[in-house]
Amino acid sequence: MLYRENGQFKTSYQADQQIFPISQDRLAIALLIAVAAIVVPAFASEYMFRAILIPFLILSLAALGLNILVGYCGQVSLGTGAFMAVGAYAAYNFQVRVEGMPLVASLLMGGVCATAVGVLFGIPSLRIKGLYLAVATLAAQFFADWAFLRISWFTNHSPSGSVSVGSLQAFGWRIDTPVEKYLFCLMFVVVFALLAKNLVRSAIGREWMAIRDMDVAASVIGIRPIYAKLTAFAVSSFIVGVAGALWGFVHLGSWEPAAFGIDRSFQLLFMVIIGGLGSIMGSFFGAAFIVVLPIFLNQALPALGSLVGLSISTAAVAHTELMIFGSLIVFFLIVEPHGLARLWSIGKEKLRLWPFPH
Repeated sequence: MLYRENGQFKTSYQADQQIFPISQDRLAIALLIAVAAIVVPAFASEYMFRAILIPFLILSLAALGLNILVGYCGQVSLGTGAFMAVGAYAAYNFQVRVEGMPLVASLLMGGVCATAVGVLFGIPSLRIKGLYLAVATLAAQFFADWAFLRISWFTNHSPSGSVSVGSLQAFGWRIDTPVEKYLFCLMFVVVFALLAKNLVRSAIGREWMAIRDMDVAASVIGIRPIYAKLTAFAVSSFIVGVAGALWGFVHLGSWEPAAFGIDRSFQLLFMVIIGGLGSIMGSFFGAAFIVVLPIFLNQALPALGSLVGLSISTAAVAHTELMIFGSLIVFFLIVEPHGLARLWSIGKEKLRLWPFPH
């Protein structure tokens, strides 16, 4: 009853092509953004901001970028951590080497540098695909790990190999407290999510999906595989690079190359797979699953052990957490291979027909 489209008439092409054509969706998104921008900062604790909300927003942005490449264009990538590292270190160098460089401009330029690297390592996608392409993008991860560890210019000749940023300021606004950092990240996520949603609905988005479904047939009907694949790498790398810069500047404050290792690449790939390939909303679902579940298990397992009279050590909690986490990933992949976003879509379809039988 609450999710019906009765009486919602479209009288123009623009109205029919809205991002959210159903008025309930527009209202729900507006309320969600309002709650995230007004209610959450008023009631969330500092721990929630530092451990859950800020990492969730930044990783959601990175998963969104990866989903454009893997979910919409069908190009498997295992080098996402490398593109995040390029964005972070490039933004750091713009910040320390260009006098008076605005923070937002540094973050966006970090994304531009990640775009260049992403297109460079996306060139093999013109000849190879599948597992071979994944291995080719994995080379970007190893190259980035080596470059940022061995070439001291990238770290401004830091003797420890790590870099750090001072107080952040954007638009005359000091970004020091967890609430300010959270709102700063939220601004980026909202803007990029809307841009990505528009992009995948445009002509280039349809080209990506055609290449994903059958690249030979796409080229026969006039779609240029070179243009489609490289633009997917470019857009994906740009968003991931900005997310990497936010991860270094806002979340970590100081970092070293290990912060963007291969574990980060696999983590983001799991987010996309669990959340749902080819779904903007799925990127957020996957990030929430990956970020919240380990924290929940870390708190719940000791409490459960005390209830049954068992003393669970910290090492046992860590190992049990990994086993449960891996089992749940396998469970979701078997039960719903299209990810959590598919469950969300099924729920919406049931609401549109309720209370009639399905």
